[in-house]
Amino acid sequence: MEQQEQSPFKFPTETIELPSKGILYPEGHPLSNGTIEMKYMTAREEDILTNQNYIANGTVLDKLLQSLIITKFDYNDLLIGDKNAILIASRILGYGKDYSFTYDGVEQTVDLSTLENKPLNETLFNKDVNEFHYTLPHSGTKITFRLMDGHLENKIEAEIKGLKKVNKNFSSELTTRLKYLITSVEGNSDAKTIRDFVDNYLLARDSRALREYIKEIQPDIDLKTFIELDGESIEIEIPIGVNFFFPDL
Repeated sequence: MEQQEQSPFKFPTETIELPSKGILYPEGHPLSNGTIEMKYMTAREEDILTNQNYIANGTVLDKLLQSLIITKFDYNDLLIGDKNAILIASRILGYGKDYSFTYDGVEQTVDLSTLENKPLNETLFNKDVNEFHYTLPHSGTKITFRLMDGHLENKIEAEIKGLKKVNKNFSSELTTRLKYLITSVEGNSDAKTIRDFVDNYLLARDSRALREYIKEIQPDIDLKTFIELDGESIEIEIPIGVNFFFPDL
């Protein structure tokens, strides 16, 4: 039997720290140690970024990350905040740390390598359990909720697409998301009860408060940075535009 000749080219990789620190992944999961291994972007990934089918169906960034991640696991297990951090890391590994964009008509350049993961309040997290308790501030209703991962995101997107086929002029994205994120209402985890609560009893100001709380505690990368504008230093959130992965545009 002939032996296959091994490639003389080495594949450089980097270990990326996850904002979640791996806390919410089950024990033994490849991401439970809080890190993920990624490779540097190659010409193959540039093919993915320019694939018109991927761009048209909105999967181009997921296809890119799946190609770059070396660690073996179900891609949909990724928490959204961890995915955001991996997205930033992939840009750095592909095109370097400097990212230029226009803000208020002024060209700005930021060093993406200076971005840090949001501080994580670990006292709110139970190891291996993606569920959190919250009391809605205005109605006093006690609920539990979970943080978004790829599995939930796919279910939500599928339901939203189905609803749009029924009524193209009606947008239910916000309530649909909440119906999947909320896992119980006053101890009742029945899906029908949760959907009825969101549709008919969830106050708008409680909905906003819940969304803000989720954003506050969710593990993520902090995209805030300071820029100089009209002689002043102001804090902004870095806009992720079309040239994020196409710096030559």
